[in-house]
Amino acid sequence: MLLAESSAHGRKEFEAEERIISRLKHRNLVQLLGWCDNHKGLLLVYELVTEGSLDRHLYSKDGKYLTWPQRYKIILGLGSALHYLHGEWEQCIVHNDIKPGNIMLDSSMSTKLGDFGLARLVDHDTGLLQTTKAVLGTVVYIDPEFVNTRRPCTESGVYSFSVVLLEIVSGRRPVMETAGKSFTLVRWVWGLYGRNMILGAVDERLRGDEANDRWMVRVLVVGLWCAHPDRSKRPSVAQAMHVLQSDEVRLPALALHMWTVPDPTSSSGPYEAFSIDSSTCSSSCARSSLVNTDAASLSSGSSSTALLRHSKGLV
Repeated sequence: MLLAESSAHGRKEFEAEERIISRLKHRNLVQLLGWCDNHKGLLLVYELVTEGSLDRHLYSKDGKYLTWPQRYKIILGLGSALHYLHGEWEQCIVHNDIKPGNIMLDSSMSTKLGDFGLARLVDHDTGLLQTTKAVLGTVVYIDPEFVNTRRPCTESGVYSFSVVLLEIVSGRRPVMETAGKSFTLVRWVWGLYGRNMILGAVDERLRGDEANDRWMVRVLVVGLWCAHPDRSKRPSVAQAMHVLQSDEVRLPALALHMWTVPDPTSSSGPYEAFSIDSSTCSSSCARSSLVNTDAASLSSGSSSTALLRHSKGLV
């Protein structure tokens, strides 16, 4: 990967970040092996990941598709990588560009999250960035509030995680178009949830096995939870993983309709922005380090079995 960082300041910042990223050791992260400098810029050297990106497999045009067990394995691997970055390592890392194109797959179809070009350090105690360099990831995966604040934090990473979860289960791009009108995948899935039709969001090629359907509904609801318009009501990655990994943990109770607050400064076109007042992302990293979630906090929610029965018109 070639980075165009030619100034002395840019080089110093790059070297400091490279030293940190090279120390990250996790089975679900692409390992940075080193870097070099040539006349064109700075070059990062990563381990070879043989099966390419999730994007390539999810939207394959050759008739092949990922099975549900493969997709679920990828989801858990991505969640594990993000939990490590947000709360398990000595410093909090916000990736800032989580998307299928940056999620690589190895020979066993295990997740390898890569491309840390936009990653930033966040202080565990204050939740504040340790660098002032402006960052902006891929627009359809960006937390709408980040567009307004330009302050990345773990909650913005959780939002990106949510979009990828919905993509993996639905097999659909994050922005769709019908009758010439664009709308987001998050809004579409939330609309189905509100009408007790959430099973309709599942990739048609995966439907038919009730045991799998139940888990896919669970992932979709957790995806919506992670996309909550109010940052403060989103789970940490650890909390989301707690619900994703056990069908005995009740799902969160969400509003039947997603709400938006128009951003008067936005020129986002088909993307409807919403803004919620927030001056800092304080304590977000500390919150993300929670490994065990109190199941009682989710007890008022629904089970995936009940939602599945509603989706099929059985109740």
